[in-house]
Amino acid sequence: MASRIVSLPVDCTDAELLAGFWAEVLGWKIVHRGNYGVSIGREPDSTFQLDFRVVPDVKREKNRLHLDINPTDRDQEAELARLLGLGAVPVDVGQGEVSWHVLADPEGNEFCLCRARVDP
Repeated sequence: MASRIVSLPVDCTDAELLAGFWAEVLGWKIVHRGNYGVSIGREPDSTFQLDFRVVPDVKREKNRLHLDINPTDRDQEAELARLLGLGAVPVDVGQGEVSWHVLADPEGNEFCLCRARVDP
Protein backbone atom coordinates (compact mmCIF):
# COMPACT_ATOMS: atom_id res chain seq x y z
CA MET A 1 0.00 0.00 0.00
CA ALA A 2 1.02 3.59 -0.50
CA SER A 3 -0.35 7.07 0.00
CA ARG A 4 -1.22 9.67 -2.61
CA ILE A 5 -0.85 13.44 -2.46
CA VAL A 6 -4.30 14.97 -2.98
CA SER A 7 -3.65 18.60 -2.14
CA LEU A 8 -0.91 21.07 -1.44
CA PRO A 9 -2.06 23.58 1.19
CA VAL A 10 -0.61 27.09 0.85
CA ASP A 11 -0.85 29.41 3.85
CA CYS A 12 -1.84 32.94 2.84
CA THR A 13 -3.52 36.11 4.02
CA ASP A 14 -5.74 36.54 0.92
CA ALA A 15 -7.02 33.19 -0.39
CA GLU A 16 -9.08 34.74 -3.20
CA LEU A 17 -6.09 36.71 -4.51
CA LEU A 18 -3.70 33.76 -4.51
CA ALA A 19 -6.24 31.25 -5.81
CA GLY A 20 -7.06 33.62 -8.66
CA PHE A 21 -3.38 34.19 -9.45
CA TRP A 22 -2.52 30.48 -9.49
CA ALA A 23 -5.68 29.53 -11.40
CA GLU A 24 -4.59 31.95 -14.15
CA VAL A 25 -0.97 30.72 -14.05
CA LEU A 26 -1.95 27.06 -14.37
CA GLY A 27 -5.11 27.39 -16.46
CA TRP A 28 -7.07 25.75 -13.61
CA LYS A 29 -10.42 26.63 -12.05
CA ILE A 30 -11.60 27.54 -8.60
CA VAL A 31 -13.24 24.29 -7.47
CA HIS A 32 -14.20 25.07 -3.88
CA ARG A 33 -14.69 27.98 -1.52
CA GLY A 34 -15.12 27.34 2.18
CA ASN A 35 -14.43 28.63 5.66
CA TYR A 36 -10.77 27.61 5.45
CA GLY A 37 -10.05 29.20 2.06
CA VAL A 38 -10.18 28.51 -1.67
CA SER A 39 -9.15 25.43 -3.69
CA ILE A 40 -8.16 25.23 -7.34
CA GLY A 41 -7.84 22.23 -9.66
CA ARG A 42 -8.06 21.24 -13.30
CA GLU A 43 -11.68 20.14 -12.83
CA PRO A 44 -14.11 20.20 -9.87
CA ASP A 45 -13.35 16.53 -9.16
CA SER A 46 -9.57 16.85 -9.63
CA THR A 47 -7.48 14.27 -7.80
CA PHE A 48 -4.94 16.99 -6.93
CA GLN A 49 -5.68 20.54 -5.82
CA LEU A 50 -3.90 23.58 -4.46
CA ASP A 51 -5.64 24.76 -1.29
CA PHE A 52 -5.13 28.38 -0.25
CA ARG A 53 -5.78 28.61 3.49
CA VAL A 54 -6.05 31.88 5.36
CA VAL A 55 -3.67 32.27 8.30
CA PRO A 56 -3.03 35.37 10.42
CA ASP A 57 0.75 35.51 9.97
CA VAL A 58 2.69 36.71 6.92
CA LYS A 59 5.49 34.90 5.10
CA ARG A 60 8.90 35.82 6.54
CA GLU A 61 11.54 33.64 4.90
CA LYS A 62 12.30 31.56 1.83
CA ASN A 63 9.92 28.66 1.20
CA ARG A 64 11.12 25.17 2.09
CA LEU A 65 8.89 23.81 -0.68
CA HIS A 66 8.18 25.50 -4.00
CA LEU A 67 6.59 24.79 -7.37
CA ASP A 68 8.51 24.41 -10.63
CA ILE A 69 6.37 25.22 -13.67
CA ASN A 70 6.98 24.88 -17.40
CA PRO A 71 5.27 26.76 -20.23
CA THR A 72 2.86 24.72 -22.33
CA ASP A 73 2.01 26.88 -25.34
CA ARG A 74 4.77 29.51 -25.62
CA ASP A 75 8.48 29.86 -25.03
CA GLN A 76 9.95 30.69 -21.62
CA GLU A 77 10.36 34.43 -22.28
CA ALA A 78 6.77 34.85 -23.46
CA GLU A 79 5.54 32.92 -20.41
CA LEU A 80 7.73 35.07 -18.16
CA ALA A 81 6.09 38.20 -19.58
CA ARG A 82 2.63 36.69 -18.98
CA LEU A 83 3.46 35.75 -15.38
CA LEU A 84 4.87 39.21 -14.65
CA GLY A 85 1.67 40.69 -16.08
CA LEU A 86 -0.36 38.53 -13.68
CA GLY A 87 1.55 39.93 -10.70
CA ALA A 88 4.59 37.66 -10.28
CA VAL A 89 7.86 39.39 -9.41
CA PRO A 90 11.48 38.26 -9.95
CA VAL A 91 13.34 37.28 -6.78
CA ASP A 92 16.92 36.44 -5.95
CA VAL A 93 17.33 33.44 -3.67
CA GLY A 94 21.02 33.09 -4.50
CA GLN A 95 20.42 31.11 -7.69
CA GLY A 96 23.17 32.82 -9.71
CA GLU A 97 23.24 32.30 -13.50
CA VAL A 98 20.65 29.60 -14.29
CA SER A 99 18.35 28.65 -17.16
CA TRP A 100 15.18 29.18 -15.10
CA HIS A 101 13.55 32.26 -13.59
CA VAL A 102 12.87 32.47 -9.86
CA LEU A 103 9.68 34.40 -9.22
CA ALA A 104 7.34 35.11 -6.33
CA ASP A 105 3.55 35.17 -6.34
CA PRO A 106 1.61 38.16 -4.95
CA GLU A 107 2.24 37.01 -1.34
CA GLY A 108 5.94 36.32 -1.84
CA ASN A 109 5.88 32.53 -2.31
CA GLU A 110 8.78 31.56 -4.56
CA PHE A 111 8.36 29.41 -7.65
CA CYS A 112 10.50 28.64 -10.69
CA LEU A 113 9.68 29.05 -14.36
CA CYS A 114 11.70 26.38 -16.15
CA ARG A 115 12.86 26.59 -19.76
CA ALA A 116 11.43 23.46 -21.44
CA ARG A 117 7.92 23.46 -22.86
CA VAL A 118 5.67 20.58 -21.84
CA ASP A 119 2.37 19.24 -23.15
CA PRO A 120 -0.65 20.94 -21.57
